[in-house]
Amino acid sequence: MSGHSKWHSIKHKKAATDSKRGRIFTRLIKEMTMAARNGGGDIDANPRLRLVVNTAKAANMPAENIKRAIMRGTGELPGITYEEVNYEGYGPGGAAIFMRVLTDNRNRTVAEIRHILAKNGGNLGESGCVAWMFDRKGYFVVEKAAASEEKLMDIVLSNGGDDMREDGDNFEIFSSPESFEHLKTALEADKIPMAASEVSMLPQNYVKLEGREAQTMLKLMEALEDQEDVQNVWSNFDVDEAALQEAS
Repeated sequence: MSGHSKWHSIKHKKAATDSKRGRIFTRLIKEMTMAARNGGGDIDANPRLRLVVNTAKAANMPAENIKRAIMRGTGELPGITYEEVNYEGYGPGGAAIFMRVLTDNRNRTVAEIRHILAKNGGNLGESGCVAWMFDRKGYFVVEKAAASEEKLMDIVLSNGGDDMREDGDNFEIFSSPESFEHLKTALEADKIPMAASEVSMLPQNYVKLEGREAQTMLKLMEALEDQEDVQNVWSNFDVDEAALQEAS
């Protein structure tokens, strides 16, 4: 699964650049607003909100921005009402794509997503066409240079993790969604940097892509992630490291 964890590592490094910061903040503000609207503004009583607030703090979002986003969600401040929608489709080589979207205009968003897919060798599918190919799990990527396998395994097994696998220069760690926050806190307490940490839709099987299909798929993934309403995009593609290095 080298393509999978390496893609997450590349995403993480790109998100750290200043050119991406505004996009990251917009995504997090939407997520906080939606989480507060659905579960209330009390961080201690709302796990979804607590998780995104912690992510926003880690991204160095100002506290005032966080406060305003939550207040818009609870209705204490006026704000845009977002709708949460999942879209599914296919990329080059038949790779499955699952997208989670927060939008204030569904017609605009689906038109833009359809255009991005068509431009990059993909197409939008019907609801449910690929969702069955993914499982919802907590997912972490830790570079091997960051921690020993023995130390990581001990943390994973002691804090609700389900599995840990080697993947090239990385370790992939899996948990239930319910154990994700606890395990993330434990890794942070041991000062172990994570190249990725998210509750993710993980593929049950992978589609190997090579050559032009691999490069087109990577271009498609980046274009979808840059679309302003797409919060998350997952796929079951796998490509070799050389293709990823070329894309990065």
